[in-house]
Amino acid sequence: MAEKSHGAPTKGQSGARTEADGGHGGAFPPFESSTFASQLVSLVIAFVALYLIVSRIALPRVGSVIDARQNAIEGDLAAAQKLKDDSDSALKAYESDLAAARARAQAIGTETREKLNAVAEAERRSLEGKLSAKLAEAEKTIAATREAAMRNVRGIAADAATAIVQRLTGVVPDGKSVETAVDRSLKG
Repeated sequence: MAEKSHGAPTKGQSGARTEADGGHGGAFPPFESSTFASQLVSLVIAFVALYLIVSRIALPRVGSVIDARQNAIEGDLAAAQKLKDDSDSALKAYESDLAAARARAQAIGTETREKLNAVAEAERRSLEGKLSAKLAEAEKTIAATREAAMRNVRGIAADAATAIVQRLTGVVPDGKSVETAVDRSLKG
């Protein structure tokens, strides 16, 4: 390239040139046709190197991490399913035990109720027997008391009849005739 002077600006140049321009002129280097071949070779080398790094190092690591993660997820799912199955079987066992306990409790309640009813019935019968015996004894006592009272009534009635006749007539009646009259009136 031809050297350009950095002195005073010429007629078509502006005075704002700086050192940053580096004095280069022309197109952007990647777009220059003279460097295409070397750029393509560099691009192929970089692509092959990147491909080898990715395929030999990065992808196996990522694949092993994905496989490990998948295996962990499958293991967790299998463990969760096993725990669910265990909890379901434990729940079924609990429900069957609960049903058996309820049935036993009901059977015990029924048995206890029947025993208590039998004891109460036996006590009732015993009490009825005792009361029947006491009632029979009381009836015998009442009958004996009534009989004794009736004997006393006959005597009292004879004495009262004698006193009444004596008071009204002034004569003491015969004892045999008073007893006969009292007996007739008591019989009806």
